[in-house]
Order: sequence, then structure tokens, then C-alpha cells
Amino acid sequence: MFTLPASKPRAAALVALGLLFIAAGANHFLNPDFYLRIMPPWLPAHREMVALSGALEILGGLTVFVAPIRSWAGWGLILLLVAVFPANLHMALSPELFPDLPRGALWARLPLQAVLIGWAWWATRPARSVRV
Repeated sequence: MFTLPASKPRAAALVALGLLFIAAGANHFLNPDFYLRIMPPWLPAHREMVALSGALEILGGLTVFVAPIRSWAGWGLILLLVAVFPANLHMALSPELFPDLPRGALWARLPLQAVLIGWAWWATRPARSVRV
């Protein structure tokens, strides 16, 4: 059940992905003020959304290690990354709200989402079968 892909690069990518999302999700609960600051003003229930996204990150990070649902976990993380994109866009478009962060870092978060989406897809996709 907690098996890793046979490919060492994919196994390493999967472990790193899972640990990254578990840590990022936990950080929503350890440092909620940061996440509350990045919430776009047009979204409702900021505190609840921060807690929900943190819980979903932890859940996604844990479930990538469960082989029977790994690809579903990957798609869940991809959807979550798409869902949080407005917060990253809000940061980039409102740098005055984040004077402690370099503007370049705020803009770098946008393509980073695409990298994380690709990583989640590649690390959690089902292994290919070989026809003989």
C-alpha cells in the first residue's frame, strides 16, 4: 500500500512532493497570519479558507504515499494548486502589501505553480505497462 515507484527519480520526486505539501499545509496552522494576508479581498471566509487549504495540502501530501489512490491524490494537488493561484496573483499585483518580500519573488510564485503542477502530475501518474 505504501509502495514507491520503481524508478528512483520518480520515487524521490514523490517523497519530496509529499513532504513538501505536508510541511506547507502544517505551516497554514503554524503561521496563519501570512496566509490570511495573501487572501484576495474578494474571497469570503479567509480564516476558514486558510485552514481548509492547509488541511487539503496535508491530506494531499499524505495520500501521495498510498499507492491505490496516488494518481487521485496527484490530481487533487493539481486542483488545489489551481485553486490557490488567485492568492499568488494577488500577491504579485499588490506588492505594496508585502514590503518584506522582493517583487521578483512575488512574480516568481506564478510560474512556480506550473512547476509544482508538473511535478505533482509526473510523480503521481500511474506506472506505464510495457506490452510484449
